Amino acid sequence: MKKFCLTILTAAILAASLSANAADSKVATVDMKKLFNGYYKTKLAQSSLETRKTELRKEIKDMADGLEKAQTDYKQLLDQANDQALSADERDKRKQSAADKAKEIAGSRSAIEQFQRQAESQLADQSQRMSGNLVTEIQKAVSDKAKAGGFTVVLNSGSNEVVVFASDANDITAGVLAQLNAGQPVDVIPSGVPLNISTNLQ
Repeated sequence: MKKFCLTILTAAILAASLSANAADSKVATVDMKKLFNGYYKTKLAQSSLETRKTELRKEIKDMADGLEKAQTDYKQLLDQANDQALSADERDKRKQSAADKAKEIAGSRSAIEQFQRQAESQLADQSQRMSGNLVTEIQKAVSDKAKAGGFTVVLNSGSNEVVVFASDANDITAGVLAQLNAGQPVDVIPSGVPLNISTNLQ
């Protein structure tokens, strides 16, 4: 409800601003989502996050493999602790070893769970930080393009919260995207890979 009221307020202020300055206002539209997904640095960020995600998955798998081996050892110790062919003293030793192994397994399981939570948090923070930096760069490019074109207002045609209708006549998305990708390396990742990182490592 609060978001809805804020949207209505924003629309009202925008409408009032445009009405008051109708004579000297020049409005343009831009699709921020299209700019974000089409920006080559977004694809580089996607690749960086996927690489880090793969590394973390490997670390978790190595830890899980160690846990699996410990569980196998624990089962063997339990079997030996119940082996009547062994002396009572030897069975007691195996029982103690099994108890120690059980504690080790519990500690390893806890460590894996903690590591996974931290890894997911780190990926989420990294994704949010990269996204924020990219949006800042895109907004700067939109501002520069709008000033160069003499536009006083730029609406986000990729959002339906404020824009009810927008003609393509004054859409500057293509121009801004061309400006953003002017410094794109030749070997950059192919287009069509939006930055939509899932922090789930499963």
